[in-house]
Amino acid sequence: MRGKLLPLAGLYLVQGLPYGLQSGLLPMLLRAGGLSLTRVGLAKMLYVPWLSKLVWAPLLDMRGSPRAWLMLSTATLGLVCGLLAALPPAEAGQAELPVIVAGLLLLLNLGAAVQDVALDTLAVQLLEPAELGPGNTVQVVAYKLGSVLAGGGLLALVPTLSWPQLFLLLAATYWLAAALAWAAPALQQLPSPQPSELPPHTLYLLQDLLAVPGTQWTAGFVLTYKLGEQGASSLFPLLLLDRGLSTPELGLWNSVGAMACSIAGSSLGGALLSRHRKLLPLLRSVLQFRLGGLACQTTLFFYLDTLGAKLGPGTVLRGKGLGRGEEHHTSWTRLTLVLPGAALLSLCLQHFLGGLVTTATFTLMMRCSQLAPSVLQATHYSLLATLELLGKLLLGTLAGALADSLGLHLCFSLFLALSVTPILYLGLAPRILA
Repeated sequence: MRGKLLPLAGLYLVQGLPYGLQSGLLPMLLRAGGLSLTRVGLAKMLYVPWLSKLVWAPLLDMRGSPRAWLMLSTATLGLVCGLLAALPPAEAGQAELPVIVAGLLLLLNLGAAVQDVALDTLAVQLLEPAELGPGNTVQVVAYKLGSVLAGGGLLALVPTLSWPQLFLLLAATYWLAAALAWAAPALQQLPSPQPSELPPHTLYLLQDLLAVPGTQWTAGFVLTYKLGEQGASSLFPLLLLDRGLSTPELGLWNSVGAMACSIAGSSLGGALLSRHRKLLPLLRSVLQFRLGGLACQTTLFFYLDTLGAKLGPGTVLRGKGLGRGEEHHTSWTRLTLVLPGAALLSLCLQHFLGGLVTTATFTLMMRCSQLAPSVLQATHYSLLATLELLGKLLLGTLAGALADSLGLHLCFSLFLALSVTPILYLGLAPRILA
């Protein structure tokens, strides 16, 4: 199993780089530059290529091998990064993305989405049923490590690493990953692809996908399981930034610290599944814990908002607290020292529980796709992965607009209510997925 998991880990790590680049760096720069929450949220439209994976997923089932597609898409990502390195360096604190940079980032997401389809198909074909728990742990953890390196790591290196050097480093990383996809022995042992009798764009394709046992229920679950969590996690760090927390400090906690907790949660989820814990009962328990954590975070936010507390730069790292005005009251001073730490702790807790939920959910998706015929597995898993991403992007993109239009209190109450939905929905799960 180690011979399978090591190459998968390396490939999933580089797959997480574009997400970290655009989720960890861009929102902070845009918000610090004065953009509204609505415009910051709309910047996530660069992820649109990920929603069109079903366009080319049938081609992977029909033409060539997943390994060949993986090598081609990964090498192309290196080429796009090389083009980004040739552009003039971005100015520090620039609020708007240059059009050509936005276009290349869009192309980067397109290549990463093709790579995702090929790599997920390899994982579905490569892993045995008993290996799904550890395999999906590697998938989630390596992907998040890649996003941390490109997100939180980039925030720390931007002052010292030039724009061309950054993207040349990313290009070299992608070309090494393409070589890994070519040379890994476990990937060379996959059976040769057989020509499919199904045309790539048959009118019955969606009907065939939905006919796979458990697919309709799984599609509904992955579309809704992240709605409340994603909405809150998109807004809460930006609201801390509005309250005076410095960008480097918030980047450290929200990108590196919180992601470390997310990786720990994903690893725990894989360990529990590898010890033959039943998937659906485990998922229900973790979703209930996540709901409790989100309720605590929401209560904390309401309390902060009611008090009107301000967090000065270095509040957490140096223990400096600022109240409404000056620190003239001992109890108020203590409160301004405790609340920032509690807020950042709630971020880390939600990422830990979110990592646990994600590993269990991806295991559920892969288990469902293994029930599909081999000529449909790439398309089937791409359908579930697209719906999973759509559910995350829906609230991540609209969260700012909801906050601006409904108000923060009503908006966070909505996120809390949405987090109840997947817990209730688990009661309808088919037995074949248990």
